[in-house]
Amino acid sequence: MTWFRRKQPLVSVVVPAYGVEEWLGEALRSLVQQSHTRWEAVVVDDGSVDRTGEIADEWAHRDARITVLHTANGGLGAARNVGLRHVRGDYVTFLDSDDVLPPTAYSALVGALEASGSDFATGSIVRWENGQLNEPPWMRRLHRPPRRGTTAAEHPEILGDVFATNKLFRRSWWEAQQLAFPERVRYEDQPLTTRAYLRARFDVLDEVVYHWRIREDGTSISQQRASVADLRDRWETKRMALASVREAGNPAIEDVFLDRVLAGDLWRYFLLLPGAGEEWWRILRAGILEFWGRRSLVTSGLPPVHRLTGWLVEQDRRADAVAVMEWFAGLEGGAPRVQDADSGRWRLSLPHRVLDESTVAPQALAVRDHEV
Repeated sequence: MTWFRRKQPLVSVVVPAYGVEEWLGEALRSLVQQSHTRWEAVVVDDGSVDRTGEIADEWAHRDARITVLHTANGGLGAARNVGLRHVRGDYVTFLDSDDVLPPTAYSALVGALEASGSDFATGSIVRWENGQLNEPPWMRRLHRPPRRGTTAAEHPEILGDVFATNKLFRRSWWEAQQLAFPERVRYEDQPLTTRAYLRARFDVLDEVVYHWRIREDGTSISQQRASVADLRDRWETKRMALASVREAGNPAIEDVFLDRVLAGDLWRYFLLLPGAGEEWWRILRAGILEFWGRRSLVTSGLPPVHRLTGWLVEQDRRADAVAVMEWFAGLEGGAPRVQDADSGRWRLSLPHRVLDESTVAPQALAVRDHEV
């Protein structure tokens, strides 16, 4: 009897590339070294003015699985959408051109989907910063324990894993859902991944499938967040994502999404309050009131000091919010807590020179039991 070995599924990898001559080679090398060998890559040179396009062409000359498209600059979302029009695989995924893949990334993701029949799979990510690989605690929490064939209703917090690059999608499902990335806006991953989670059965893997490079070259995230344009984009993509959640009509998912997902990155913006301009402050506060005005950030999953800061922003107490953030930045450990002798409840304890606690709502100072 003759036995025929089933051909590996074809994985299509869309690689948007702009101004990444320093890193593109390493990204493509990690692709070539995948243990899952049946893949195709579409590199979209998004109008680069450095050697990015040339480097992509050199790799395509060496490996027939790589093709290159040279386009006018349209941004990350547009480049990904262009690439998607040229894929033909059973599965589709995305690799940003300054990041790298661990060798078994696609084997793990393909293996999960072949076994489960789910619409897509998502694995964990590590941050690659200063030569160190670190898995963020929140990412570890979202991906453990692993799950197969789950839904957003069963695991709503997973919507906080907003990355497109640590996911492998069944292409037939992707096209049936008519998914596409928003264009000309930053943070384009979240609206798309939110829609995907809400419409799919998906697998959650505890394996690390992606190394996310944190660059220190003037394009750092903190520098971007300090701009008015960045903040406007952030609110817009949060707005898009929340609209999809509300359209799904599940109040339990919406509550988790508002308190634990949408609020999750606000602390990074609060760090920028000292020195922020008037327009930036106005846009920050307007967004917070838009999303949390009826429930307040005191109910969110933010850490205690940032819940307090959020409340101060809601109250338009800019000077107090800045003072709290400056005080907190100078602490070596966590913020001090005190316990009420009568109730046994814990709350933050701030010096009077920083904040007059008598002017603050008790719930804005409250510390939850697991935070003591």
